[in-house]
Amino acid sequence: MRLLLFDIDGTLVSARGAGRRALKAALERVFGTTGPLEAYDLRGKTDPRIVFDLMEAAGIGRGAVKARLDDLFEAYAQALVGEIEGAQGVVTMPGVADLLRRLTATEGVLLGLLTGNIEEGARIKLEPAGLWPYFPVGAFGSDDADRRRLPSLAARRAQALTGHGFRPEDVAVIGDTPHDIDCARAFGALAVAVATGQYAREQLLAERPDLFFDDLADVDRVAEALLPP
Repeated sequence: MRLLLFDIDGTLVSARGAGRRALKAALERVFGTTGPLEAYDLRGKTDPRIVFDLMEAAGIGRGAVKARLDDLFEAYAQALVGEIEGAQGVVTMPGVADLLRRLTATEGVLLGLLTGNIEEGARIKLEPAGLWPYFPVGAFGSDDADRRRLPSLAARRAQALTGHGFRPEDVAVIGDTPHDIDCARAFGALAVAVATGQYAREQLLAERPDLFFDDLADVDRVAEALLPP
């Protein structure tokens, strides 16, 4: 059985900056500062890591940040709903909806999420595009700030759901940043890069992913590559 773990931002959808705007509003509300958010590279990082980095740079200790993290993410989720509604939803990346339908209908394949988003943020971003129901399992930034630990967690949850054990070689991680490739490698999974995010194809190819796609629009080709022979 094959477990295919998809990143969200830049891979499945674009929220058109809604996440950054919502985080800005939440940080200001809970901590009274955004730290160096404007210059900070969010790509591929978990939501908790982003918050810890920004607030520590602003002089707020990790213990104080941890104590308010639940409040922060509650405020973030509320703001994210408003931001996405204001931006009239999210944009689904080319081929994604057709690919997910194709893979879901394939015997022996389970789809999951592997994302730096907190779980509630993931749901808020994927529901408007109709994509949330495709993913019965996942591992999220709300589970662990270290993205490298998320593939094994997703595999354990997939086993709990299906009763089937997933070895690293049964798992593929599909994402648009070097962090996705890195966490796949840390687990021993197939690293699949797609250049629909903010990293150029040359930057992703330099990381030597096992598979590379400019986008997921050629559904037959992508599905054939992702599925075992």
